Parts: sequence; structure tokens; C-alpha cells
Amino acid sequence: MRNFTKIAGVVTAAVALGIVSAAAQVQIIQGGPGEPFQMPGQGRQFKTGTARLTGRVLTTESGAPIRRAQVRIMGPEIMAKTAMTDGEGRFEFRDLPGGRFNLSASKSGYVTVQYGQTRPFESGRPIELTDKQVLENADITMPRGSVIAGRIVDEFGEPLPDVNVTAMRQTWTNGRRRMTPAGGRIAQTNDLGQFRIYGLPPGDYFISATLRGPIDMMAVEMAASVRAGFNEAGPTASNPSSGYAPTYFPGTFNVADAQRVTLAVGQEIGNADFALTPVRLAKITGIVIGSDGKPLSGAMVTASPSSRTEVMLGMQNSSRTNADGAFTINNVAPGDYQLQANAMQVITSSEGGNTMVFQMRTAAGGGGGDAEFGSVPLVVAGEDLPNIVLTTTKGATATGKVTFEGGAKPPNVTSIRISAPPADSPAMNLGFAGAPGPGAVKEDGTFELKGLAGQRLIRTAALPPGWTLKSVRMGGADITDTGADFRAGDTVSGIEITLSSQTTSITGSVVGPDGTAMKDYTLVIFSDDPELWKMPMTRWVTGTRPDQDGRFKVQNMPPGSYHAVAVEYIPSGEWGDPELLERLKGKGRRFTLEEGSTETLELKLSGTY
Repeated sequence: MRNFTKIAGVVTAAVALGIVSAAAQVQIIQGGPGEPFQMPGQGRQFKTGTARLTGRVLTTESGAPIRRAQVRIMGPEIMAKTAMTDGEGRFEFRDLPGGRFNLSASKSGYVTVQYGQTRPFESGRPIELTDKQVLENADITMPRGSVIAGRIVDEFGEPLPDVNVTAMRQTWTNGRRRMTPAGGRIAQTNDLGQFRIYGLPPGDYFISATLRGPIDMMAVEMAASVRAGFNEAGPTASNPSSGYAPTYFPGTFNVADAQRVTLAVGQEIGNADFALTPVRLAKITGIVIGSDGKPLSGAMVTASPSSRTEVMLGMQNSSRTNADGAFTINNVAPGDYQLQANAMQVITSSEGGNTMVFQMRTAAGGGGGDAEFGSVPLVVAGEDLPNIVLTTTKGATATGKVTFEGGAKPPNVTSIRISAPPADSPAMNLGFAGAPGPGAVKEDGTFELKGLAGQRLIRTAALPPGWTLKSVRMGGADITDTGADFRAGDTVSGIEITLSSQTTSITGSVVGPDGTAMKDYTLVIFSDDPELWKMPMTRWVTGTRPDQDGRFKVQNMPPGSYHAVAVEYIPSGEWGDPELLERLKGKGRRFTLEEGSTETLELKLSGTY
């Protein structure tokens, strides 16, 4: 979805610049001709049924109804739907099939809450319905959001408008602790330098401010390039040699020196004032050469900070090469960067009537229908970096076949999608070429992936009901959990993806110390082998919450030896921390999960984590 987000920014900017009217229909296509962008759920058959779900959204403080709150229901068998609460805070969903669903509620000024969530950053509880079942009183209570407000100034104490200010928190994500944007909106300072971030859950935050809105700027530049046909010739303008680095409260560009801001429920802190750190800005100029040795026109060139924290905030500078392959990136703050070139174009065409088509394709000189990209590390220390030569290569192409074990080939195999996410996801600094779109499976089970580079996992999505991923093999080796290293320009064939109808299931319940059935807890299931905890995007560790009746269900864990531990509370995702799992090991129940088996566990609550 990163690609769609960026393209959507182009469309937004195109509307603002008059390339396409706001009333026009917009179609977005990624890839070459005949390779449509896959929207979520495309190709799947969603179900309806006779179940019904009703409830109310209420304030945590007084139990008063919250009017015009948005309630969203999601599940594997349905397209997500949103209801609006009425004057008494009531909502209703009809025609639901039997299945397991997640429910959440949101409204400006309140903390977005999932059904069954009672603590900050906790996962919600799923709702299990049978066909024809009517579940009433699926109520959700929402606390008032906490607020961080303050003022951003320059080194002279003058207010700085149009500064993006974000509340961030440390979370455990895919094998490492990272700084990620938290709940609440990204605020922008007004003409007095004032900002206000609201709707935050209680907790510890770090405040980050950057003067640029880089994603918006990139969208505007791309949209302007669309209108100008990627021709950057014309007048030039002076650019300042000094500017401001991304700065953390109370006024440091070093995240290690950032100060935590602790919020209670509904609390407002209004004195988070700080000054941005002035730095000398640099200009990066150079040329992009394609794999055919010719200058690459229309390529997007991006300087992305190597720091994962800054990358997640989208703090990057970008430019597009002209007809001679030359590029200029202005106003780059000191730091370590990856300079990347992606040979993609935005092509517009009128389809008649009031429809505009935006198509992402390989840029001219890119070597046919294969995307081209290149990357080089840069250290920016305040001095201009001229004459950079960035050579692009074609990404690797991988082909293979999906086979079905334990049953006849299911219908609609063409709805299955094969993807190759980076092993160190989220890898936001890889740009367009970093996340090639999912490959569709053909009727004979074959598939093709293009634009691969670096360590990649092979994953499946939109599987037919009753099927699960068993293994991925390449060259005779099992790469299901480790992934494989793809080198640019290579062609890899013979990838074998095996899907199995022998699915696994883990169900059960939890009792408290006095033997009373528990309905509010978090269950963590993790492999007995600590090495499997550290695998990228590991399949061997998961956390879940019980349904409305207090029972848990976990499906499609790989066969193996596991521990199951029930605790009162763990923030969502924290169960991936190996140190936490080491502490939990031995506190619950050890069990073995066989292929195709269903394990029913009765557990005792093990306290807090």
C-alpha cells in the first residue's frame, strides 16, 4: 500500500494544480500495460449472511453516548464496512456471515478504541458470530484523547509556521525496537508557531518536528512534472545554504537526547515549546545512468535518511531527472543517507468522459518493461556534493509455481497473490522499487515477481478458505522463514510454494488464580526454539485476545513445539521482544502442534508481563 499512498499524493497534487478536476473519476494503475494495481481484496469473493451486530459507543468518563462516531467492522470474509452512531450512540451491522470480526470506533478528540480494549495500545477482542446470530450490546467506550501542545520557534525565538509536529513512541516491530508515529494526528504549526496534537492515548511520547512537508512536496513536484512532461529546463532560483534539521523535544536532533513526555488519560500538556536546530544545508547534484549505459530521464531520485526513525516520518528530499539524466536535490540536512534512483514514470491519459488514468511505468531508457533502480550511501556534512553518478540496474525476476498438498486444487486460484516483502520490513527507504506489487497466480499455479533486490521473504495472500502456507523452497533449500538474497539483474526460476489443506488450530480458555473463568487477558504463543523468535516477520510468535465469550482461537501456526502463556496485559506487538519471551518461557503450558491438528488448551492466568 505504500505505492498507492504515494500515487494518491500525486492525484491530490494534480487536483490542486489543475491537472485533473476534483470531480473527475480517477483510475490508478501500477506496472506496465496489463499489470493493474491490486486494490485490497481484489479478486476475492466476499460473503453475506443473516447475523446481526448492535451496540453503542459511550464515553469512558460518564457513559454518555458519543454521537456521529465512526464504527468499523473488519473480517477475512467481508469487505470492511463503516457505520455512524446515531443520537443515542447506537450502531448496527446487518447481513453478516458467520465468522470472526474486529470492531473499532473513532471520533475526533477521542482515543480510537477497539472492541474489548481496556488499556492503552492493547489489541481489541475479536467477536465470533454464527450465521443467524444476533449479538446485542457490543458496546465500545472511548476516553477523551490526551493533548500535547506547544510552540516551535527558530534560533532567534521567532515563530515558525508550517512545521510538521509528530508524537512518536518506541515499539517493538519486526525484530527491533523502533521509533514510530503514535496515535493522534500530525499537527502543523500556525502563523504563531503553535501546534496541538490531540486524540492521544495515555503513555510516553517523544515529540518530533520538521520544517518540511516532504511527502506533500514530492507529490507536488511529481504532479508538476506530469504537467511539464518531466522537463525541468527553465529558470533557476536561489536556495538557502542553511535550514533546520528534524528536531526532537526539548530541542535536539539526536534521538538519544530526546525527552519523554508522559500523558495521563485525557491530560493536556501545553508547554512543549522548543526551537528547531539550525544546520547548514547541502545541494546534491549528479546524473543517473541506466543499465544500458544511457542517461535515465524521468527517474525519481530520493535522499532518504538511513535512520529508520526519520524514514518512518517520510523525511526525505527528492527530485526527478531531466532529459539528460541530471538531477538536483536541494536543502539536504547533515546526516547519513541512501541516495536512490527509481525509474518510474507517472503517465496520464484521458479515457473519455470525466475519467483520468494515472499509470506507473518504467521510465524512458529503463530497458523495456522492467523497473530499474540504484542506491548509494552518502554522508552529508553541510557541504555540497556535486557530480554524483548513480547507475541503475534491473531488479531480479523470480518465477515459480504454487502446488496444493492434502486436497484437490481449489477453485479461483487466480485470486492468490504472491509478494516478496523486504526481510527487514518496514523498509521505507527503498522507494517505489523497494516493494514490487504482488504477483498474481495463473490458472496453472505459476507466478512471476519482478523488481526484486536484497533479502526478500516470499509470502502468500488471499488464500482460498481452508488452505495455509506450508513451505517455500528455492534451489532445494527451505527459505520460508529466512528468505533469499536477490541480486539485481538475476533471473531465478523454480521457486516452489506449497500450500496445505492440513491447517492447524489452537483454541481454549483461561481461568484466574481462584479458578474463575477470565474474559479479559492477552495470550502469547511462541516457539520453543528461541532462534525462531528472531526470524524476519516471524510466523512462530503471535499474540491474541479472547472473543466476547472469553475463548481464544489461533489458526495456521506452523507445526512445532510451543509455549502458551496468558497474562493480564501486553501492548500490541510487544510479544515479539525476545527478552519478554525469555521471561515468559516456563510460566504457561508447553505443547506440540502437529500438522492438521487442533489443540485445546485450558490455561491459568500468569499475572502481568
